[in-house]
Amino acid sequence: MILADLAATHALGARLAAVAQPGDVIALSGPLGAGKTSIARGLLAALGLESEAPSPSFAIIQPYDVPETRFPVLHVDLYRIEDPSEAAELGLDEARADSLLLIEWPERLGANAWPDALHLTLDVAGDGTRSLTAQVPAAWRARWPLT
Repeated sequence: MILADLAATHALGARLAAVAQPGDVIALSGPLGAGKTSIARGLLAALGLESEAPSPSFAIIQPYDVPETRFPVLHVDLYRIEDPSEAAELGLDEARADSLLLIEWPERLGANAWPDALHLTLDVAGDGTRSLTAQVPAAWRARWPLT
């Protein structure tokens, strides 16, 4: 799928918000500036967030709770995680019980983290458009908004 501009990236996030639910993991991969946070912002806005979501790069975890969003969401940026063991302290698996996890840089935890996650990978083309590749697990097939 090609995302032509920022509006298309936000729209994809909004489409994901319509089908995402607590307990889900959406893993966002791609180089710096590819649009991972833009997808998250579109999703969070569609879930009711009225202000622009900050990038969680420095905080690592940015939580959103009811009534700020329709249900709890943790926006997580693992860019600064150097070893998967560091992530255990974050308590993400426990938080997943009642929250949607939006994970940027999931590859920092290794290929076996969250096998049931929706994995979205963004690449930037020379003309500035983004191409999106999705790995859609069984838990998402009936809900995946782009089929």
